Amino acid sequence: MTDERIALRELLEKGSDATFLREMIGFAAHRLMELDAEGACGAAHGERSPERVNQRNGYRERDWQTRAGTVELRIPKLRRGSYFPAFLEPRRLAEKALTAVIQEAYVQGISTRSVDELVRAMGMEGISKSQVSRLCGEIDSRVQDFLARPIEGDWPYLWLDATYVKVREAGRIVSVAVTIAVGVNSDGRREVLGMAVGASEAETFWTEFLRGLARRGLRGVKLVISDAHEGLKSAAAKVLRATWQRCRVHFGRNAAAHAGKTQRRIVSAWIGTAYAQEDAAAAHAQWRNVADQLRPKVPKLASLMDAAEEDVLAFMDFPREHRAKLHSTNPIERLNGEIKRRTDVVGIFPNEAAVIRLVGALLLEQSDEWATQRSRYMTLETIGAVSDTASVSLPAVAA
Repeated sequence: MTDERIALRELLEKGSDATFLREMIGFAAHRLMELDAEGACGAAHGERSPERVNQRNGYRERDWQTRAGTVELRIPKLRRGSYFPAFLEPRRLAEKALTAVIQEAYVQGISTRSVDELVRAMGMEGISKSQVSRLCGEIDSRVQDFLARPIEGDWPYLWLDATYVKVREAGRIVSVAVTIAVGVNSDGRREVLGMAVGASEAETFWTEFLRGLARRGLRGVKLVISDAHEGLKSAAAKVLRATWQRCRVHFGRNAAAHAGKTQRRIVSAWIGTAYAQEDAAAAHAQWRNVADQLRPKVPKLASLMDAAEEDVLAFMDFPREHRAKLHSTNPIERLNGEIKRRTDVVGIFPNEAAVIRLVGALLLEQSDEWATQRSRYMTLETIGAVSDTASVSLPAVAA
């Protein structure tokens, strides 16, 4: 406490100018973050206490734009889990990224009428190339640091998904795949682990993407959840040696296509009886029973079920408490929806760098939002059953 009083007195002696105000804001923010970190650890910095549940792991630098100017923050890092101060604006970077992408299109002279109208509405007429360059550089630096950061600890569950956006390339408009990886770590918390842009979802692309995550430290993956894609499935087995869960929601749509319009609801409910079983053995038995009864009248659907059984029911081999979040890609559908909403505003991106800028900024902010949530996505008690390093002795927080 004495050190804090000395620091505050030094600030007061500097006078009442913009610098003083900015430093006062920084001082208050620092104290708030230290108190938050102490609460998350259960003990003060360096304090030995039997009530300690976590430890510090250094700091990460971040600039905070305030009305008094730029405040340089040192955000505490935790050894297990992550911390992000709630007082930072969660959507500021994404809005800047969207603005930067539109500005870049405007400067390059390739904007459509709708983009021109949006540019004027945002007050960006007469924007200079140097202004665009500075803004893009600021965002790109933060996004690249986020996407290249080390991945620490075990990540038992990994969701993979892709969406497509249009980009100008050598005078043509092409569709490119934007892939996203979201994981749950041994603390039961979610993070966006990475993204990549590629020409297609070929196996070579997925393999390189997953190898990139592995080089950054991804390990301990037990289950990969995604839509049906043989290239992805093969890459996950080769790089991560993990079980693959085929999204059962997407499988349900494929199965419904083989049933008549009047029978789709009945068939869907019938297949759903396998998901309602108590354990994996019962689920597989019920799955085969349904397939056998469908075989005489809908042989193609029965064959589809035969081929998909192991992949669609993979989630049944994991803790019951996790199954509702493991059987599909639904946990990242909301994130994908936000990406589509923002990219639809742009329409056609001027280049791939602009795609990475906007989508990367959205992913960074989503990860920050998840970091500020008090509750874990999965409890420490249940995640311990599938993680090699989970510390189940820590008090569990309800998911």
